[in-house]
Amino acid sequence: MSFAQVYTRSVVGLHAPKVIIEVHLSQGLPALTIVGLPEAAVRESKDRVRSALLNSGFQFPNRRLTINLAPADLPKDGARLDLPIAIGILAASDQLDPEVLAGFEFIGELALNGDLRQVSGSLAVARAMKAEVLASKTLEVLEASESESSEGQQLSPTIQPRPKPQLIVPMDNGAEASRVEGVEILAADSLKAVCDHLQSLTDASLVEKHLEIVQPSPAPQQVGYQVDLADVKGQHHARRALEIAAAGGHSLLFTGPPGSGKTLMASRLPTILPDLSAEDALEVASTYSVADSDYDYGTRPFRQVHHTISAVALVGGGCQFQQLMSNSKNRCQNSIFNPTYFLKILLKKIADSLPSLHKLGVNYV
Repeated sequence: MSFAQVYTRSVVGLHAPKVIIEVHLSQGLPALTIVGLPEAAVRESKDRVRSALLNSGFQFPNRRLTINLAPADLPKDGARLDLPIAIGILAASDQLDPEVLAGFEFIGELALNGDLRQVSGSLAVARAMKAEVLASKTLEVLEASESESSEGQQLSPTIQPRPKPQLIVPMDNGAEASRVEGVEILAADSLKAVCDHLQSLTDASLVEKHLEIVQPSPAPQQVGYQVDLADVKGQHHARRALEIAAAGGHSLLFTGPPGSGKTLMASRLPTILPDLSAEDALEVASTYSVADSDYDYGTRPFRQVHHTISAVALVGGGCQFQQLMSNSKNRCQNSIFNPTYFLKILLKKIADSLPSLHKLGVNYV
């Protein structure tokens, strides 16, 4: 077989849309071409994949290779596509059975010797797989209900349980990705281990080569912070304001000269807030996973920005500020200096510039 498909995920913000890697072997001079809007790290994967295949004991096909990353209009970045590209080449060259790839998704960076290295965004990928499964189940229930209502039957819809999707990740990403329920995470340390697992699905003599499903680590019973509101001496009015804001879920604005304790008090607000729910904790952890930053799971984040930050930088920038800034020039002609007036302008810019999440069209259940 000279054609194979492998499923993986790209990371766009906190979302992880599915990417289909299509590999085709054809006659012609030996060459490898990657199309489908790949960025620099993805274009360079052909050299890493070639060395990883050879050093893992496989043959690199001496034919013309065309690799398409679909959908073609979606940008693909990072080295997480190394592993699925290598699997696709092996399947297209008949070194792996393409039938065993059904139900699997792959992410991972390949070293030149075939080892798998950690990648960012594995938690976002697992959450996207779970959301896709839940959406498909909901659609099946709705279709079954519509078909029964059209036939005049009052039976409850019965949906056959489908197997859980499986995600193969590098060993260092296994514990992180396993926090998402409803997705089976398989962790491997090399390309050879992944191929042995796929071959063991059709060869009974290779049962011992199976990859074990990573069991999720237990959530911490008590979330610990490095700071605590109990450490603050004095500041009774500020402490009372923090307690009211935490109890009622209100916004809070501290004003005062530098060194008066605004940041000190604000950094202790997460310590008196309720613990994050399971879904909120996953969402926060996904943000740090995409940013490839360390994070104590379950803690509420505190972001400290410089006092000279602009409204544009505070919300991440964007072309929507061109209209806001042009409108603010008319307001600046007011000769009367009113701090409250200019504060309202700044807060309006920030509020209007925040993205409308309901318009993104992607929701995690």
